[in-house]
Amino acid sequence: MKKQRSLYRDSEHARIAGVCAGIANYFGLETWLVRILVVTGFFLLAGPFMIVAYVAAWFILDKQPPDYDTSVASAPIDLSGKGWRNAPSESGSRSASKVEVKTKVWQAGEPPKQALHDISSRFDAAETRLRKMETYVTSKEFQLNREISRL
Repeated sequence: MKKQRSLYRDSEHARIAGVCAGIANYFGLETWLVRILVVTGFFLLAGPFMIVAYVAAWFILDKQPPDYDTSVASAPIDLSGKGWRNAPSESGSRSASKVEVKTKVWQAGEPPKQALHDISSRFDAAETRLRKMETYVTSKEFQLNREISRL
């Protein structure tokens, strides 16, 4: 089931008012592409109309709430190694537990090479954490604590 998305101004990634960044988040495009389209529309189509439309969107659209998730996926995968309850929430940016890979240049997300690097580093961190837990569970200290707890 997909989440219902809303159109907001993204003032965190804004150049002027965040209208282009908000439109890019809503449609899943790169922000630079939306900005180029707006500037091109200003010069080629109708300059005054684009200015009026931008200012109108500036006043009509609400600011993006700090806890608003800009992702469109319905079930993120926790790769942070901290668990769902202890995972930090990052407002206004992509979630730390999810990697969005773009398949086309104009789509939002990470290039495949960068996404592979991020996922690899997360799995390395999870493996290190698992090794530490395994070392503790197989240690004499853990067995002693467990025996004391049973008393």
